[in-house]
Amino acid sequence: MSRSDLLALTADALAALANRGLVKRAAKDLDAGAVPVLDLAADGALTAAFPDGATAVLPATGGLDTATCTCGAPGKCRHRVGAVLAYQRGAAAPADAEAAQADSAPTDTAPPEPQALATPASITDEQLREALGPHAIKAAEQTRRAGYTARLVWPDPDRHATAELPAATVKFLVPGDVGYAHTDATGPARAAAVVLAVWAFREGEADRSTTVSVGGTDPEGSLAEALHLTEQVLLDGADGADAVLRAALQRESKALTRRRAHWPAGAVNDLIDQLQRYEDRSAAYDPQRLAALLTEIPARANAAGHPGGTPAAQVLGSEEADATPLTLVRLTGLGARIGTDGDRRTLELYFAQPETGMVLAIQRDWPVPADPKNAAEALTGAELAGRRLAGCKIGALAGGNTVTEAATRTAARALKLGTGRLAKTQVLPLGLAWNDLPASLRATDLDALAAELADRPPSLIRPRVAAESLRVIAVASCELLGYDPASQRLEAIVTAPGGGTARLRIEHRSATPGALEAAERALTGEPLAVAGHVRRHRGELIVEPTAILTADGPVVPDLAPGDDSAELAAGGDRPVGDPVSAAIEGAITACADLAHQGLRRSREPSRVRVEAVAASLQRVGLQRAATDFVQLSKALGEDDQAAKCAAWTAAAVRIAVTAELH
Repeated sequence: MSRSDLLALTADALAALANRGLVKRAAKDLDAGAVPVLDLAADGALTAAFPDGATAVLPATGGLDTATCTCGAPGKCRHRVGAVLAYQRGAAAPADAEAAQADSAPTDTAPPEPQALATPASITDEQLREALGPHAIKAAEQTRRAGYTARLVWPDPDRHATAELPAATVKFLVPGDVGYAHTDATGPARAAAVVLAVWAFREGEADRSTTVSVGGTDPEGSLAEALHLTEQVLLDGADGADAVLRAALQRESKALTRRRAHWPAGAVNDLIDQLQRYEDRSAAYDPQRLAALLTEIPARANAAGHPGGTPAAQVLGSEEADATPLTLVRLTGLGARIGTDGDRRTLELYFAQPETGMVLAIQRDWPVPADPKNAAEALTGAELAGRRLAGCKIGALAGGNTVTEAATRTAARALKLGTGRLAKTQVLPLGLAWNDLPASLRATDLDALAAELADRPPSLIRPRVAAESLRVIAVASCELLGYDPASQRLEAIVTAPGGGTARLRIEHRSATPGALEAAERALTGEPLAVAGHVRRHRGELIVEPTAILTADGPVVPDLAPGDDSAELAAGGDRPVGDPVSAAIEGAITACADLAHQGLRRSREPSRVRVEAVAASLQRVGLQRAATDFVQLSKALGEDDQAAKCAAWTAAAVRIAVTAELH
């Protein structure tokens, strides 16, 4: 018999299972004459006895994880890798001789038809149970009941079968063999991810689908209590949401999390936070944010129950794992954002994970001293850049390549770096690592990026993940427009190599006094690329930079030193006000005011204001939105509380989507 699984392993596959250094070392030893004596048993086990006395045994099943070696290495070693390479070389020699003999002999027979590659869909549940254990099947079954989606890459001679799950990526390095599955997840999450990947390939096997939805339950029933509590908040307003209602919301948030409805659970948690801020009379309370959350929960319920639309698992977040431990992982810094939330200074650090095409974020906050005695105590971005996370300076993390063995990714794409003696994290220079990012993160054609953003579902039902719109934009040319004192922002126009333009906007904030000066210097020095949050507004791409790559290295404006005293180039004339934007903003504000005071407390002045909003929307041509606000005005005049909630929700959803599309 022969070991087809070992013959199918490429050098890259071996490097993924072990590491590239071990593969090079094992190949070097073989080239130097340290060739083992191989013995292939009847049951398929391969024994390799090396000249240095070490003996490696590769069982017939289970891959390299089940291999053993007498050298004493705790994990993968050069002997185990060397046994694979030696077996491959031994099998290649007679095959080459036979091929040469066949080429020299005349033949009239046609070449054999190429055999179809096995796929992970051929792996049975019994094989999964035997290789990974019953606990992996049980954990994966919970995810399947909640529902999940996967993007599939089917195998061919040039690529491995790959399943991109929401919480991990699984590659099958040997077609149809679970023993050689490789994933960036660790611990129990690794085994469950492999099972989910196999089930996803089964789901798409009939038509070789590249995107599949697996499992799922009735979304409307799972959100019934959340919808009821949301209506109570909408009817009673921020002032009427007492401690009893907040406690009920907290219980429902935990219940949604247990059912893996992560996105509604996140919206409920944010709703609780807004109500608590109002209770505390915090300046961080935002009526428009409250209204947006009251809109999001019913919007997700409606979208999840709509057949043929966005898969319910994506709308509810049920495909996501609560937390996914990552193995040795490389993260590419994409800058940072410093902000203020009430009396706290906030930080978001952004990283690209090239292997999965995800953007991850580390979030931290610190209390701002009420009466700072010096500039350092004001917690500016420059001061925070010198602080440490996981033993590394924040400024270095934001603009470097981070290699860590102690990272965890949450469902919301939040990143947690471990600390302690065994948690190794190292930061290396960024270099040109942005050039190696996948096309899903690095844009070279801004027209194509604008079309991609336009095709996304509305933000009300998109995944609630950190930095979902962060991209790296390759820059062919940059035109600095200058600083506008009225709006307190610096603007520039960048052109991408593949075509299209985008407008860069850097806002002045007291927490980042050096940001505008640093950004102006970077943008006038022929920038190579810009990382930032991208959105569409009035037919134009708007980019809020988090980092700018120059020939001298990355610049993170929010972390740059400065005292806000630099003279900036003056900008041109301000754009003329947009009546459509003004009408939309008025409608959003009206919805927020109604949600804040509560629909039960709405009186005749509220109806008059809603009717004025409807007239304004009608004048600018937004007729369907105007009709929704007319219906809302009628409902406010009735005693039917359910009709009031339904009319407000319809108007709020319509105007939120309209604002996003404008």
